[in-house]
Amino acid sequence: MSVPVATSVTGTAEADVETPTLRRTARRAAPWIVLAALVVIVVVALLVVSLGGRTSRDVLAADNPGPEGARALVQVLRQHGVDVRATSSLAATDRAVHDPTDTTVVVFDPDELLSPDQHDRLRGMTDDLVLVAPAFATLGDLAPGVAVAGRTTATLSADCDVAAVRKAGTVSGAAILYDASGADDATSCLRHGGGAALVQLQDGGERTTILGAAAALENGTITQDGDAALALNLLGAHHHLVWYLPSAADLQDGDSPRSLADVTPPWVTPFALLLLAGVVAAAFWRGRRMGRVVVENLPVEVRARETMEGRARLYERAGARTHALDAIRIGTASRLARMLGMPRTTSLDEIADAVAAALGRPAPEIAGLLRDTVPGSDADLIALSDALARLEQDTARAVRP
Repeated sequence: MSVPVATSVTGTAEADVETPTLRRTARRAAPWIVLAALVVIVVVALLVVSLGGRTSRDVLAADNPGPEGARALVQVLRQHGVDVRATSSLAATDRAVHDPTDTTVVVFDPDELLSPDQHDRLRGMTDDLVLVAPAFATLGDLAPGVAVAGRTTATLSADCDVAAVRKAGTVSGAAILYDASGADDATSCLRHGGGAALVQLQDGGERTTILGAAAALENGTITQDGDAALALNLLGAHHHLVWYLPSAADLQDGDSPRSLADVTPPWVTPFALLLLAGVVAAAFWRGRRMGRVVVENLPVEVRARETMEGRARLYERAGARTHALDAIRIGTASRLARMLGMPRTTSLDEIADAVAAALGRPAPEIAGLLRDTVPGSDADLIALSDALARLEQDTARAVRP
């Protein structure tokens, strides 16, 4: 049996088929090349920004330009001749201190990363130690007798002989208060209620300052009240200042709970973005259809009658009488509905009633032909097919006499 395929293509369709040239292919690919170039430029720019000129976002970091950073204070101190060095580990802090008598070390350790042994080493590095908002463990090791006494948001006024406090006059609020009643040779300043926002301990030639008013050092609030005067005079008392923010490098025995970002080199993120952009570009490039569909001339033509006879032989071989009758009934019902001017959505019962009314025959008889009667043999199938053909002819004569 012949294979059912489409008929031959006309000469007009053949004229439209054209093999893509190199120039046409390059013209279609030009937008994607430009897009890929832009992606590469953006990724390279991100890589340059990430590898160079990065600033910290840590609170009170010396290079953090944000509201909670301390970059403004550090820059002003440097302009006044103070040598400021930022460190993030105890070892680096030790190397940065060359003259303990002429160096101030300011420490901000909100996560209490330092151990008691590290606190002892820190105390021995300098004669002037400033603890910013220290917590319980830090106070116990470096400021015995001093305890946290609460918080305040009120503006604090100078009330002691400490030079930095006198020159400040007033200090903005948002400070931690400390109680130094249990400490020896302690000076409490900027008092409010039962605590003080600044406490100085003197032990021979060593001085420890507890500063609860950490907001006085921040970029966002240093211009309020006398915050700038307090910070500059307290931290600029010597020629050298070490700005120490403990980090995971200070944790003992390398047990630091490092995140993935901590152990990932800085070039990995830009490289991953570039790789992702390449994958997306390749998906668009290879996933899109390359030009119009090319029509191919098929070798043979198959007549509709041959297709019909071939399908009938398949039904006969499979004994699919019901399936074959259903195909005949569907075609007959569609043509009857058109003859009677009925829409395509009309049900079979409505078609049977309309045909019965047009021919003056019982509706159950028409419904039996269109749906209900089941052939028991090939002869029954042929008889039903002939009856449906006659029904269609009778209906045509009735509606168009």
